[in-house]
Amino acid sequence: MSQPVSASNTLYLVDASMYVFRAWHSMPDEFHDADGWPTNAVHGFARFLLELLERERPRHIAIAFDEALDSCFRNAIYPAYKANRDPAPPELRRQFAWCKALCKAVGLVTLAHTDYEADDLIGTAVHAGRRDGFRSVIVSADKDLSQLLQADDEQYDFAKAVRWKADGVKARHGVHAHQIADYLALTGDAVDNIPGISGIGAKSAAVLLAHFESLDALLARIDEVPFLRLRGAAGMAVRLREQREHALLWRQLTTIALDAPLPDGGFARGRGDGEELASLSDWMGFGPLTRKRLAEAAGLAL
Repeated sequence: MSQPVSASNTLYLVDASMYVFRAWHSMPDEFHDADGWPTNAVHGFARFLLELLERERPRHIAIAFDEALDSCFRNAIYPAYKANRDPAPPELRRQFAWCKALCKAVGLVTLAHTDYEADDLIGTAVHAGRRDGFRSVIVSADKDLSQLLQADDEQYDFAKAVRWKADGVKARHGVHAHQIADYLALTGDAVDNIPGISGIGAKSAAVLLAHFESLDALLARIDEVPFLRLRGAAGMAVRLREQREHALLWRQLTTIALDAPLPDGGFARGRGDGEELASLSDWMGFGPLTRKRLAEAAGLAL
């Protein structure tokens, strides 16, 4: 049973990497720290963070960062996982560290782990928050995270100012929220270097899951696939038999973990560190207005 929605029982979980990368690619390369290193991503991320905090005024919030670049548990399962991605350049890696430090200085809980991705940390926080009576607002446009939505949870594409709940996932992605991991196991995910099942695309996967409900049911009833009104169904049945173990492996990769380590103490927004915030602002070259807004966000304004 869903609870009445209020600020006191709403937990905001931010996919920081998405917004750091977006700032890195969109902000002009005219910002530099005291050592001359670029800080355009930090400046862009700070703008996003301040807008989010000022607009939503969250009481409970955590910012999730990716530190498991090549050490995630998924790499142990499938070494080629995300192997198609170029490593982040040093100029960007430094800025991730500064963005994380900025969040801490403002008094926000940060999540990061060498064995788990930001999605897993967010998923675990959603799961833990749900046990404590919280609804979650996941601030990210990443479709993978839609698998976490239940009841009154929301996903929030902040850049487009668009929100959706679990019952809105099918209209966006063609399958229900609880089917997202199975869907990605079938179609694959080129961004993460997950091949999927050959010959099964987005439309076919949606039809299969609409009929069978889950990947497990589909694999248990492959004999029914050739009789579906689906072009190439007989060939799909053959490939599903041949690639059954692969399908199960891909689902291990596409399923968000709910058991990642989380910090003690919950996600309540705290009072910031004025000295650290001032030092960071000096080093990043933040202007007076940004400094004022950061101080207010940190609960330090006079």
